[in-house]
Amino acid sequence: MFDRILIANRGEIACRIARTAHRMGVRTVAVYSDADADALHVALCDEAHRLGAALPRESYLNIEAILAVARRSAAQAIHPGYGFLSENEDFAAAVQAAGLAFIGPPPAAIRAMGSKAEAKALMSAAGVPVVPGYHGADQGDDLLAARAREIGYPILIKPSAGGGGKGMRVVEREEALREALAGARREAKASFGDDRLLLEKYLTRPRHIEFQVFADAHGGCVHLFERDCSVQRRHQKVLEEAPAPGMTAERRARMGAAAVAAARAIGYVGAGTVEFIVPGDARGEAFYFMEMNTRLQVEHPVTEMITGLDLVEWQLRVAAGEGLPLAQEKIGFAGHSIEARIYAEDPDRDFLPSIGRVLHLRTPSPSADVRMDSGVRSGDEITRYYDPMIGKLIVRGEDRAGALRRLAGALAECQVVGLTTNVAFLQRLVAHDAFARGDVDTGLIAAHRDALLPPAHAPADRVVAAAALAELFRLREQVATRAANSADRWSPWDAIDTWWLNSDDYALALELRAGDELVPVRLRVSPEGLSITIRDRTTGAQVRRSGDELRLRVGDESFPAAVVAHGAERWVFCAGSTARLVLVDPLAHRDEEAPSDGHLMAPMSGTVVAVLVQPGDGVARGAPLMILEAMKMEHTIVAPAAGKVSAVNYRPGEQVAEGADLIDIGAAE
Repeated sequence: MFDRILIANRGEIACRIARTAHRMGVRTVAVYSDADADALHVALCDEAHRLGAALPRESYLNIEAILAVARRSAAQAIHPGYGFLSENEDFAAAVQAAGLAFIGPPPAAIRAMGSKAEAKALMSAAGVPVVPGYHGADQGDDLLAARAREIGYPILIKPSAGGGGKGMRVVEREEALREALAGARREAKASFGDDRLLLEKYLTRPRHIEFQVFADAHGGCVHLFERDCSVQRRHQKVLEEAPAPGMTAERRARMGAAAVAAARAIGYVGAGTVEFIVPGDARGEAFYFMEMNTRLQVEHPVTEMITGLDLVEWQLRVAAGEGLPLAQEKIGFAGHSIEARIYAEDPDRDFLPSIGRVLHLRTPSPSADVRMDSGVRSGDEITRYYDPMIGKLIVRGEDRAGALRRLAGALAECQVVGLTTNVAFLQRLVAHDAFARGDVDTGLIAAHRDALLPPAHAPADRVVAAAALAELFRLREQVATRAANSADRWSPWDAIDTWWLNSDDYALALELRAGDELVPVRLRVSPEGLSITIRDRTTGAQVRRSGDELRLRVGDESFPAAVVAHGAERWVFCAGSTARLVLVDPLAHRDEEAPSDGHLMAPMSGTVVAVLVQPGDGVARGAPLMILEAMKMEHTIVAPAAGKVSAVNYRPGEQVAEGADLIDIGAAE
């Protein structure tokens, strides 16, 4: 076994490889770009070396830089992870030429599967069924049109090189073929530097079922069962599960044998995935080879969860020259596993990536049945340079229904603050009837788009109540801390009560904005207890802290909630849902509230902390005029429009009541 390996990747896969290596007593070397200097994978590895600037071509795609780090760190092997250089035959060859072990397949196997057209020809020769289509070298439009007619519409145009859905076109009729060919060529050339295309019969409601294969250098080759990866958006996977819903033992045996035959046909070594396209119901007979991924897959954890095996450990052992740890008849599985990919992306904007800093991140506690693979921590930044994946949530149940329940519960525990994520979308997807009953295909999301991407709605009362009660709790804690540090801990100015608020009967009056809706909330403290008024409905309330959560009672309902404050934003995690509210500054002057006579009124009782202008001063719109302290927080009164200060009616230290005339401003000269 190796003593030291270099992980030529980043993010969650680099962290995942490092954890297995450490368990096996293998030291790890991380590489990083300037954007990843403080990343989690850097912290987890035994040592880390800079590759270059943030752009992948200057760092994670720089073969010479990676090999230089390997030599400098005395690494014996390189694990490519997935993405970046993982399926680059030149990289695999360069690693071997440098006298290092490549923890992946031989360069020749990568080359054989690198071209979809050549791969399909090889598979057909090996007796593996392929989708009816055209994979030839003649790329003329006339010949492609003739082949399309032979195949029968609808057809699918795919780039011969590359993947990830780039360049793919579905053509329903012959009149649209030539335009689609031109567009597919342009995108294929831009994405992969190769504009060759292939044609396939387009299968309606297809399923994407793949088999995990493993081979050693001694002739051993096995499969570790299947994964269903049908649920996709933009030809990219969203949910993966094992085993495939509806899979029969007989069909599993036939598809597994075909996957092993595919691996043997190219002299494969290591971990790989043979992907099949399956028409309609998995209970049918037909299946067709689609492609082979010559690397570890993003979704490999679902296979690990049902088999109890560590695929990265198998990779290391096979790359070190050992035989496969288990023969085919010794490999079994139990239960059902589902993986959900959590991305920083906006489903309402066609799943566009969301970049920014992760201000708060909380994930479910790990267990034998719940796993979170992530390379992101609170405080980390999702940048424009790399994939916006935050992590992969993987669960296991005794059966599919149990796995679905566990996944729904685990998603409800995920808390991400600072950027938009797909967590709520995943919750709706997992709960949707079609997915719940296993009626999955690659068009599921598109077919149920209205249900999965509903329009935004007003926050429920319990969400508003959680934000308001959390704000009261936060203020009380601030006051308690301030009183404890005060010379007079019993000062009435260090209390939040109706006396401190002078003539106001409420301990706290605030407004929360959710989208375009402004929700006023009133909290009242009295000898009888606390009450809350939301949307003109008043009920009793209580708030207590329980660990990191608040335990709330509103009327007859008791429930937990977590509220994370960032500036004016209040992120509410309640009843498995997430809502982003904005706390409206009650003392911030609004244009529509500006009095026509130029008098700026105090929105609520408080103390004048500072006066920033004097009579005769000219001020611009938005200029700060006075600072008030109210609710133990400072608020700045700003000019609603350009003008000239005609009067300042209060001095620092003076108390003002709600509605007091603070400053008068006349029209600008």
